[in-house]
Amino acid sequence: MKKNVGSADKVIRILIAAIIAILFFTKVISGTLGVILLIFAGVLLLTSLIGFCGLYTILGINTCKIKNQ
Repeated sequence: MKKNVGSADKVIRILIAAIIAILFFTKVISGTLGVILLIFAGVLLLTSLIGFCGLYTILGINTCKIKNQ
């Protein structure tokens, strides 16, 4: 797996995941929508931690500035 998520992209993903989690646990969003958004936040957090996004590969996007060997 080649890394395709850059630093700025990682920060944005983590911030969005944190906001969704806060909104869910403070009961601002709830129900089915809340669970779906919480799963989405988990995916954002996971992709930011591993530095790879499968959807970016399909779309041909690479925000990582470091060239892969």
